[in-house]
Amino acid sequence: MASEPAGPPVRVRFCPSPTGNPHVGLVRTALFNWAFARHHGGTLVFRIEDTDAARDSEESYGQLLDAMRWLGLDWDEGPEVGGPHAPYRQSQRMEIYADVARRLHEAGHAYHCYCSTEELDARREAARAAGKPSGYDGHCRELTDDQVAVYRLERREPILRFRMPDTTIAFDDLVRGTLSFEPENVPDYGIVRANGAPLYTLVNPVDDALMGITHVLRGEDLLSSTPRQIALYAALADIGVGDGGTPRFGHLPYVMGEGNKKLSKRDPQASLNLYRERGFIPEGLLNYLSLLGWSLAEDRDVFTVDELVAAFDVTRVNANPARFDLKKCEAVNAEHVRRLAPEDFVRRLVPHLQEAGLLPAGPSAEQLRLLAEVAPLTQERMVVLGEIVAMAGFLFVAPEDFALDPDDAAKVLTADTRPVLEAGVRALEALDGFTAEPIQAALREALVEGLGIKPKFAFTPLRVAVSGRRISPPLFESMELLGRAETLRRLNAALAGLPGA
Repeated sequence: MASEPAGPPVRVRFCPSPTGNPHVGLVRTALFNWAFARHHGGTLVFRIEDTDAARDSEESYGQLLDAMRWLGLDWDEGPEVGGPHAPYRQSQRMEIYADVARRLHEAGHAYHCYCSTEELDARREAARAAGKPSGYDGHCRELTDDQVAVYRLERREPILRFRMPDTTIAFDDLVRGTLSFEPENVPDYGIVRANGAPLYTLVNPVDDALMGITHVLRGEDLLSSTPRQIALYAALADIGVGDGGTPRFGHLPYVMGEGNKKLSKRDPQASLNLYRERGFIPEGLLNYLSLLGWSLAEDRDVFTVDELVAAFDVTRVNANPARFDLKKCEAVNAEHVRRLAPEDFVRRLVPHLQEAGLLPAGPSAEQLRLLAEVAPLTQERMVVLGEIVAMAGFLFVAPEDFALDPDDAAKVLTADTRPVLEAGVRALEALDGFTAEPIQAALREALVEGLGIKPKFAFTPLRVAVSGRRISPPLFESMELLGRAETLRRLNAALAGLPGA
């Protein structure tokens, strides 16, 4: 088990932007923050970065909250929960940022920059041509009053730029060890737009300082902004914003997709909604996502969320990129599906059958009884819960809506199968009881022994005729659940549909 971090109680934050659908890389970040907080008995702050009105949406905001609730990643402070540092949506904290920006400017930690985009581009290009760093060159750092007056006469609207110290900035990354950045590689940067809108580079450190965040676990793509934020924390402490502390940073490895490219929001493989709709369960998905950069043990890939929390140590996160392997994700999920208690498994299947139109919004007691009886026949075979529709939908469809899979029917239900189907019908009609064991005995006697056909070739036509597909739950139990009348109706319908009938 990881040792407790020294210092004040752990406070971490998860602060996504409400743009588009939640993606698996974002969930991995949320999971590691949540596990870290829970392992150390700390606090998870859920904060929403919604200062970009052009890209943010209420729909995405709702999806973020819904995704966190579905995954079971509860938060201690944030939307719908509240807390001592409310509000937790950055769009509702604009007055705070404006006040901090003003104080930074007055204290000399920030200055107005009047450079136009064209001027900046030209100077950057000249620096690159000379083999020098192409970041901001400090042109407006020490403007005279006369120079400012000229810019104002030209009606230039300045941005507010933070004044970086002329010293090396080093810090101990929880994942990557000691990192250092030379001043020429971390130039002064903008914190407020010309229209007064605060930038991410200001609002996140301000919120971290005011909310007492002790650890920042975030993606590797944000590593280059860390020295800027460390310098800003020192400036915030100087003007009395926050408690003066600087969070510990840990930068999580990239999640890679197909072709070893970074998995982006635009990749279909990245969408959390896709996995949820297919029927991945939170236990399986969280287990697999935790393996993207971390492991419980070298020889163990499947474990519970509680086991993850008990063992989680951020210093054991691997800094190398992690590849998202769909097949392994499915295998881990399948194991968690098999571990579900029978009643829980049945409960989770219901929404997928409802989405397919096979169950109503309020299933009847008889429908739920049928589902409870077929569930044990499918649980061991299932990778994702959505497979219940293909596996057992034939039990719930109305007789007039039942249809054979065209490909399976064309391959299996040929003219040669007529003797098999006819013999099967006769055997089932003659049965006194209609349960799996006598059904199996009667069909084996009629087909395997009577017609001399191997079981595979004897039972596959019957399976397609009653379930519509070549792959289904066990045949004899399926017939029992369908009942004698519906089983015989489907077999006779298949006979009538054979070529040449």
